Amino acid sequence: MGHTEGMEPTERPLLTGDQARAGRALAQVSLDVVGHRAGLDPDQLRSFERGGDDLGAAQNDALREALEDHGVQFLAEDDDAGYGVRQKFNQSKVKRIENWENEGGPAYEDDI
Repeated sequence: MGHTEGMEPTERPLLTGDQARAGRALAQVSLDVVGHRAGLDPDQLRSFERGGDDLGAAQNDALREALEDHGVQFLAEDDDAGYGVRQKFNQSKVKRIENWENEGGPAYEDDI
C-alpha cells in the first residue's frame, strides 16, 4: 500500500504507540515482522508502543503502511468517538484468508 496520491506522510495524523500496539495485536504480527517491513528496529518499535521515544514523521508513516499491509485500519478521532483501530476484513474473511494462505505449506512474507 502506497501513499494516497498527493498526500504527504505528515498530512495524516501520526500514530500513537497505543494504536501501533493495538493494530499489531489485531493483525497478530510480531515486532520483528512489522519492524522489518517499516524499517524500524524491533526495540525502537517496542519503546514507541510503550510510550517511549517518538518516531519521526517518515518512520511513523512507514509503520502505518506496514500495519495497513497486514489488514489494519486506523480510525480518526471525531465528534462521536476517539481514535482507534480495526481489522480491514471481518472474521469470516480473515478465516478464509488464513485457510488459503495455509494451503500448500507455511506462508512466507509477501505483499498481500
